[in-house]
Amino acid sequence: MYPLTLTAAMDLRQIIRSFPDWPKQGVIFRDIMPLLKNPQALSYTVNEIIKQWKSEEIDLIAGIESRGFIFGALIAQNMQKGFIAIRKEGKLPGETVKVNYTIEYGSATMEIQKDAVERGQRVLIVDDLLATGGTAKAAADLIERLGGVVVGFAFVVELLELKGREKLKGYKVTTLITY
Repeated sequence: MYPLTLTAAMDLRQIIRSFPDWPKQGVIFRDIMPLLKNPQALSYTVNEIIKQWKSEEIDLIAGIESRGFIFGALIAQNMQKGFIAIRKEGKLPGETVKVNYTIEYGSATMEIQKDAVERGQRVLIVDDLLATGGTAKAAADLIERLGGVVVGFAFVVELLELKGREKLKGYKVTTLITY
């Protein structure tokens, strides 16, 4: 059913790089670019997320800008679902719905096209990283404002110390790697 070639189990921690004190002192940045560069690791990551969600009823996959677009589009294609984008303010044409939210380093605004989700459609939200949960919760708020049902969240990496899951209580949340 899912055309990606299955890959043997991988330790993604060995592929993801860590950059201490970036973008500011005290932060360890988890860099997924080596994972994206490695076709086997990318295939493995997408397959593992699909395994976690294949038994759920899902109509659409929503990717959060920007790395959520990569994983979300691949998951949508392989699950034969539609893909929708949740973007930074000012990046989408047409009528949009916006939400302001708090992130690790300040505040931001995201938006979605007003016609992206039909009432009752079931949406899986995908991103590369769960940190404080602010961005993910804002994405859920946008989907729900349009009448969509958030099935849950799929992340590649979760930073446990930042307790992002607490903002997502009541939703199913899956991750492949925790730090």
